[in-house]
Amino acid sequence: MTNESMHPESALPSSALPPSEQAEQASAEQASAEPATAEPMSATPASPASAGTDFASIDREALRVFLGVGYDAVVAFAEMLDEVGETRGLIGPHERERLWERHILNSAAVVPFLGAGRIIDVGSGAGLPGIVVAAMLPDREVVLVEPMERRVAWLDEASQALGLNNVTVVRARAEEVPWSIRADALTARAVASVDKLVKWCLPLLSETGHMALLKGRTAADEVDRAKYVLRKARLTAEILTAPTLEGMEPTTVVRISRESANR
Repeated sequence: MTNESMHPESALPSSALPPSEQAEQASAEQASAEPATAEPMSATPASPASAGTDFASIDREALRVFLGVGYDAVVAFAEMLDEVGETRGLIGPHERERLWERHILNSAAVVPFLGAGRIIDVGSGAGLPGIVVAAMLPDREVVLVEPMERRVAWLDEASQALGLNNVTVVRARAEEVPWSIRADALTARAVASVDKLVKWCLPLLSETGHMALLKGRTAADEVDRAKYVLRKARLTAEILTAPTLEGMEPTTVVRISRESANR
C-alpha cells in the first residue's frame, strides 16, 4: 500500500452533487464538525455482529458466498466504521444501523461489473466502495483517489490494518491524477452526477477502459441529463441492476464505455 499526495484542498463542492447525495454528505460533514482524535485501528473485530449495525440481521452463509475471499477483511472493515466512522466524519449519525445494507453490500455489488485490470475509485471517502472492492479482489491493483486529508489518513490506516497490499491511496481530485495512473475500470459512489463524472474522469480511462458508477433511483434521469456529454465524448451508457443478498434491495450500476469498445 502506497500513498501519493497531489492536492492540499478538501472535498468536491457539494453543489456538484445530486440533492439526495448533498443530504448524505451534509449529514456526514455535520458529524465531523468538531475535530476528532484518530482512534487506533484494529483489523480483528471483537464482535462482528456489532450492536450498532444491521449485521446480525444478515444471513451469514449467504454473505460469505457473496463476499468470497474478502469476507474476513470486509467484516473487519465494517467493524472499524462502526467504531469510529461517525466520530471521524466518515458516515452520518444515523448510518450505523444500516451500515451493511446501505453501504457495505451496496459497495460490494459493483465488483462483478469491474472486469480486468487496474481499478480506480474516485472520491473514495470512507473507502466505499474502494476498500470493499480491494478486499474482494486481492489480486487486483486498486487506486483510491480522495482530495480530503483526513479521509486520506483514514484510507491509509484502514488499508494497512486490513493488510490490503493491493491498495494505493492518491490525494488528489480526479482531474489532478498523474497521467501514469490510468484505469481499466473506474468506479465512484455518492460523488457527483453522471455528466460531471464523465467530464472529470474520462481522461483517467485507458483506451479500453470503462466506468461502473454506483447510483440510486435517479440513475435513469442522470443518464438522460448526460446524453449530450456522452454523445460528444462518444460514450454509451447502460443502466444495470446489481443484486446483493436475497430480500435486499438491489443496487443500480451505470456502465459507461467507449463506442469503439462496443464494436
